[in-house]
Formats: sequence, structure tokens, C-alpha cells
Amino acid sequence: MIITFISDTHTKHRYCEDDLPGGDLLIHAGDIMNSGYDENDVWEFLDWFDKQEKYKGHVFIAGNHDRYFENKPDETKNILREYPYITYLQDNSLLYTNEENNDACSIYGSPWQPTFHNWAFNLPRNGEELLNKWNDIPEDIDILITHGPPWGHLDVTPYGNLNVGCEVLRERIDVIKPKIHVFGHIHGANGYYFNGHTHFFNASVLNERYNYTNKPFHFEWNQATNEIKWLKD
Repeated sequence: MIITFISDTHTKHRYCEDDLPGGDLLIHAGDIMNSGYDENDVWEFLDWFDKQEKYKGHVFIAGNHDRYFENKPDETKNILREYPYITYLQDNSLLYTNEENNDACSIYGSPWQPTFHNWAFNLPRNGEELLNKWNDIPEDIDILITHGPPWGHLDVTPYGNLNVGCEVLRERIDVIKPKIHVFGHIHGANGYYFNGHTHFFNASVLNERYNYTNKPFHFEWNQATNEIKWLKD
């Protein structure tokens, strides 16, 4: 299965268009908007995402900048109905099937993260509400998409060199051990890490100054062995 990860495009998604070679799945881990209030940002992103026809599946979640998705859920549902080939995940699952290769994988997406400057999808750090969100993640998930990172994995901010990921998400990850966990949120922590059972990707494509500096992750994944092979454009 050939997969590409991107995150934190903040209306600059077109900058990475030449770096999307195609495959089975194109997954975006949140923050498609800027302030999160402009409905046009949603339409513009979805129009673009839908047109990435070199990919068979298109999946995304919201992030802390995507206030529209939290503040106007009914309007969001109406917009998404116009794009039947795009899957938006918000605390729910998808079974993606590649019928050509007889491959299938389970995907779960969630936008929540510890409170950060009163943005969208914020819950108190280490609180019961956040714990409940992570406990809802099924134990048999292959690919987990969250907007924020787990504590200790690709979560170091350049401002103070501190780990800012979610502690209770890390605890849940250590229990359920998804094969792949993709996220963004901390632009300066873009990168990849494998701990022996989970492949972690911070797929932020913009740096801290919101410049397009980080290429999408593009690879071939063997679900049976959980091995990945990096692919060139």
C-alpha cells in the first residue's frame, strides 16, 4: 500500500502539490485553515484535496486552527456531503480497502489535543475528558491520525526545547500499539521515528514561520510485516 502524509498546510496546500506523486492513500493530519473562521478556507481546501486524483483514498482530520469544524458541525457536514470521495474523521474509524491488491487497513482519526491558547478541539491537559477521547481509540487500529503528538515522540518545540505532546495519548499509544501514528501540530518537530512496533510521523509541511520547507512523507507500507519502504517522487 502506497501512502502519503501531510499536515498543517494552513491554506498553503498548493505549495506541496508537486510533491504528491500519487498512491493508495493521501492523509492530512489537520490544520487546513488559518484563523479557522473563514468558511472559504474549507471549500478551497476540499476542492483541492478532491482533485488529487492520483490517490485512491483521501482522508483528513481537523486541527486546532480548524475552528469551523468545531464551531459549526452542521454546516461542516453539509459541506462534506459535496465531496463523497473524501473521508473526514472525528473520533471515528474507517476501513480502507484497496480492492486491486486485496489490501485493507483500519484507520482512526481524532482532532483533540491539550489546551493551547484556546484554539479548537482543546481539552484540559491530563484531564478526564481528554483521557476519555483517547480511551475511545480501538485497540485494533492500524493507522492512527491525531492532530497533536504523543508526549516524547516528535513533540519538541523550538521555543524552550520542551516536550509538549499529550501524556495521556502517549499512555494509550503504549497500550494499543498502532502500526502507524501520524500527527502534526508542532511544526518544528517534523520527522519520523520507529520504536519497534509503531512508526511515528510528524507530517507538518510548514516550518514555524509558515513556510513550506518539509516534504510530504511518501512510502510503501506492508501491513502484514509493518515494514515501510521510502519512495521517491
